[in-house]
Amino acid sequence: MKKVKVSLRPIVSKLNMPTVLKTTILPGDSIERLFIATQVGEIFYIGNGVIRTFLDIRPQILKLGVSSGGYDERGLIGLAFHPEFYYNGLFYLHYSVAGTQGPGALSGAFESFKPNPCDPKTLNLRWMNRETHYDHIDTVEEWILQSNGGPQKRRTLLNLRRPFLNHNGVNSLNFSPETGKLVLTTGDGGSGYDPFNLSQDDMEIAGKIIEIDVVKNTFNYNPPVVTRFNELPAPIQESLTVIAKGVRNIPGISFQRFNNQFIKYVGNVGQDLVESIFSFVHYKPIPVTHLNQAFIMNSEPEQEGFINLGWRGWEGAFPTSIIRGCSANPTLDEKTNAYYNEAIKTSVRRLPPLISYFHKDPRPDKFGATALTGVQPYMGNGIPDLTGSVVFTDLARNTESQTPVRGVLAYTRVRTDCKLNDFSVIETDYNFGSQSAYYVSLGTNLDQTRLYLGVYGSMKVTDINQGTVFEIVP
Repeated sequence: MKKVKVSLRPIVSKLNMPTVLKTTILPGDSIERLFIATQVGEIFYIGNGVIRTFLDIRPQILKLGVSSGGYDERGLIGLAFHPEFYYNGLFYLHYSVAGTQGPGALSGAFESFKPNPCDPKTLNLRWMNRETHYDHIDTVEEWILQSNGGPQKRRTLLNLRRPFLNHNGVNSLNFSPETGKLVLTTGDGGSGYDPFNLSQDDMEIAGKIIEIDVVKNTFNYNPPVVTRFNELPAPIQESLTVIAKGVRNIPGISFQRFNNQFIKYVGNVGQDLVESIFSFVHYKPIPVTHLNQAFIMNSEPEQEGFINLGWRGWEGAFPTSIIRGCSANPTLDEKTNAYYNEAIKTSVRRLPPLISYFHKDPRPDKFGATALTGVQPYMGNGIPDLTGSVVFTDLARNTESQTPVRGVLAYTRVRTDCKLNDFSVIETDYNFGSQSAYYVSLGTNLDQTRLYLGVYGSMKVTDINQGTVFEIVP
């Protein structure tokens, strides 16, 4: 694939961690504005070169970084504007709620769980006592921008109890241009290796891609706090369909128009081996009412055309491996298939990825990955070598050296023969100096002709005002 060079043009700096970058046209306005949501709970927009506050819900956001040394994956992680936002003023938020901090579903640090193939107990853990053993509560809400100017909450769509502080998804709310429904992408609930295998369990809300019909049952009531679909009241169940399972953690879903269809892209953040991007055109979502029916009847729901990304048996194109250092030779790693049986069970049912790229890659023009943070199709002509491709960001180049951290921008394409594709690094000319530059988010405008990049100077949400948003330009 061709080497591509781009420039990064700073739009706004000294922001908190930017989690969502999107554009929309405000009611009564004539041009698209860039909206930036931050993890701590602010939403800004850029108007005539000036940054303005659209909404500030910081008091409603859980206190971040306290229990994890400053690092956190909770907070304001989803923002989506209704396709008719210009006329109806509706928009949607996904965030972690203040005052809901619990002790966690397992004792010990959030990434401490490692399955042990010699100890079946560790392979079949259950999430017990969920009312008390959980980390926090996430909420999905509908808001309206009133004609007199102020945004106001209208109703709560879902309240989700989450087992750990990580893997809640990011850029987790997006509208489907195909169905007009709100798509919620949730991670597997966190820790490492999905200890409770929530992502493959049809009844668990964790580890799924869910469509919410925001037009159905719009009367206001407060939904209960749940972890499973069958705990939801019937009217809410009726508004939900599930597109996919087997999700580990996901930086949103994006849609690329191709003739009269849309190619869907979803990234799945890896465990220890690879990061993966999946693409699909056709899918058959399963109504939650059908999943519930099958569960009650103790039968298997019809899964033809249902998307399975394969986690936790599969990490992208590979059976999930635990990586351990070899005691006799520190330069070598031992890789063990912890979930061998699960890998077999899901091997035929899973969707193979468009691309899996490695945490360690010895090839000279590649890079070692850390975590996938954004996937966006680019349909503009400004950077001709990228037109029609899929651009993605990785948090940080995985290097041994102690130089300042740099994120990575790269691209790939869908192959017409649907085989696994390779990728190419996009070179940037921006000089970050001695400052670290983690690439934390990637966004686009409405017709996907412009790309926006969110960069942060630290991995810690508690290190404030270290964010810059760039436009990626030729």
